[in-house]
Amino acid sequence: MSELIFDGHNDLAWQLRLRVRYDFDALDIATDQSASGLHTDLPRLRAGGVGAQYWSVFVPCDLAGHDAVSATLEQVDAVRRLVARHPEHLALATTADEVERARSEGRIASLLGAEGGHSINCSLGTLRMLYELEVRYLTLTHTRNTPWADSATDEASVGGLSPFGHEVVREMNRLGMLVDLSHVAPATMHAALDTSLAPAFFSHSSARAVCDHPRNVPDDVLTRVRDSDGVVMVTFVPWFVNTECRDWMVAEQRLRDTYPDEGPDWEAAHAKWLRANPWPACTVADVADHVEHVREVAGVDHVGLGGDFDGCETMPDGLADVSAYPALLAELADRGWSEAELARLAWHNALRVLRETESVAAAVRRERGPSVATIDEPDTAAD
Repeated sequence: MSELIFDGHNDLAWQLRLRVRYDFDALDIATDQSASGLHTDLPRLRAGGVGAQYWSVFVPCDLAGHDAVSATLEQVDAVRRLVARHPEHLALATTADEVERARSEGRIASLLGAEGGHSINCSLGTLRMLYELEVRYLTLTHTRNTPWADSATDEASVGGLSPFGHEVVREMNRLGMLVDLSHVAPATMHAALDTSLAPAFFSHSSARAVCDHPRNVPDDVLTRVRDSDGVVMVTFVPWFVNTECRDWMVAEQRLRDTYPDEGPDWEAAHAKWLRANPWPACTVADVADHVEHVREVAGVDHVGLGGDFDGCETMPDGLADVSAYPALLAELADRGWSEAELARLAWHNALRVLRETESVAAAVRRERGPSVATIDEPDTAAD
């Protein structure tokens, strides 16, 4: 398999913030960082055949309002500085043509994706400025609702998207920013697809029919992904791909909820619980099952890969880090996938959706012109 990987989601930037406050000398991704517990560094990206990567500029939902915006800008700055530090390996990319140019130069195309609508603080102006800073997708929610969009892992608030939420989607179409539907509730998926003119896009989600986790994509949405010429970038997170891992996480959370201070009593109870409840096995085959299900329902032109490396501590056996993509491709080849089909999964589907989103934006701008009304919701923006 000679095709490179175009991956939809990697949380290295957040790890660099948590671990070393963006001190790239203290944690140098030019060298193998396996011993540090990171999933990502340049040698392993090369070993895994990664040719393009959406780097997540994620900030958690407990940062809100202006704090969320500031932290998101710091994440954007970190990725841009990281790319500038390694010009022989990385190239900032904002368009499909720039992705292909980076590939022709032997560099890893580096795109930015903001994970969570809280990063724009209910401001279309902030959304536009993130686009100007080369952010090319916005995940409409993270684990909690925004005032204008419902998350898959929160109680429904606006029934999918509020009127302002639909304006966010329309403005993203005009800009050429991918409307990322990972993390959102099914009602939000449908509402966004009702409004959006661009292909459906999921940066890191799996199939709900295979593992019934609210973060995954239901079959009725997969058919809309097919009909919009979109893509679902299948994620590797064990509790999204394996039912036993999902159940284990639910049970551990129940225990954690009984010890909110997480003091010595929690540590003792947790250690005892772990001895009685070892982590279930999750394998490359589990991830391949999701890839195949998305292919079965949506079609081979509508599935990609969004590993979510460095977004969680534990990854499936055989997919421990970014060097392991060939193991998944080999598993699929053993199941009968042709070279051409693997190339669509690994690269071409993600590139096509980026290019088609750019085309939609050009058409929308021709119709609407360069200006758009500022339809912010200042009453819901945090001070």
